[in-house]
Amino acid sequence: MSQASDNRELRLTQVEKTYANGFTAVQPLDLVVPQGSFFALLGPSGCGKTTTLRMVAGLEIPTAGTVRIGESDITYEKPYKRPVNTVFQNYALFPHLTIADNVAFGLRRRGVKNTAEQVAQMLDLVELTTQANKKPAQLSGGQQQRVALARALINQPEVLLLDEPLGALDLKLRRAMQLELKRIQTEVGLTFVHVTHDQEEAMTMADTIAVMNAGRVEQMGSPEELYENPRTTFVANFLGQSNLIKGSIIGKDTLAGASVVKVDMEGTIVSIPEERAHAITGAGWVGIRPEKVLVAPAGENIDAPGSHFTGATIVSTSFIGVSTQYVLRTAWGQEIAAFEQNTGARGVMPPGTAVDFSWRPEFAFLLDASQDASAGIEEH
Repeated sequence: MSQASDNRELRLTQVEKTYANGFTAVQPLDLVVPQGSFFALLGPSGCGKTTTLRMVAGLEIPTAGTVRIGESDITYEKPYKRPVNTVFQNYALFPHLTIADNVAFGLRRRGVKNTAEQVAQMLDLVELTTQANKKPAQLSGGQQQRVALARALINQPEVLLLDEPLGALDLKLRRAMQLELKRIQTEVGLTFVHVTHDQEEAMTMADTIAVMNAGRVEQMGSPEELYENPRTTFVANFLGQSNLIKGSIIGKDTLAGASVVKVDMEGTIVSIPEERAHAITGAGWVGIRPEKVLVAPAGENIDAPGSHFTGATIVSTSFIGVSTQYVLRTAWGQEIAAFEQNTGARGVMPPGTAVDFSWRPEFAFLLDASQDASAGIEEH
């Protein structure tokens, strides 16, 4: 599919949206979406992600700021004049038209006469060639979504906007469509901007994720960066699950040649890599993901030197096939989660088992304790 000239990135500069009633849906926002990338706006309902998308589409006019594609300022352009197309959750297909005619609709509206070849290419791309003469009602939800995608792509937009496109599908089909969407985006090489509240969906498909909360971007980066090194409690809790344990920050030190921040955590000194420490004085939340917590019956050796704790008890055990999820009550009374792969090396430990637990220092992160430790949990 043809691309426009070089450096046609999507750029939002200090874009803001305040409604007549005084409600600010999007705080001043700066975003750069590289040309040809798969970008996700992730966050709970009401965080401003759909409003941001609608401002790019021209369906909402920003209160302030600019929207550009390359050097073209499209802030106030009419939606139909923008090199942008949108795919919605409800598909919005024409029920009386065939699949082929639905896909051709945009071209015919622009006066293109010979559409058959382009329609055939699009149906091949979304693997629906054999469904061309059917009506939308004869297709499954996933197939209808692919028709909506083909109808948008045939117009050769520079940016394709996807507003919760998989929200109406069941879990199994949604997961299959995540891989399908990523395949199509890679194949056509277009810029995709995808709005979703589903963390797994964003992490499966996106090159870059912007996590939004209350009209602001909390953190932006690759899925791995956001998950492994969250900078706020909201991101730590909303993207996956985190154990946050309070501690007193002692200061910087060097461990095995690497710079670390030392924290007194309930009487045990733990180390956090400096690049994962987002507070350096006062009180902090030591964060560790449940799958990074290793558990063993009390007194047994654990292969995770550095942050070792005794005196814990298992209070609940959930076997979910691929892993077992434990909730431990620590010696200081806090409950934390630990996920263990069911490799068969050890049986499932029942509630009441006395255990020790540990984690490797390089997997921990440190956040400012002035942040709410429960932020992002309810939304998640």
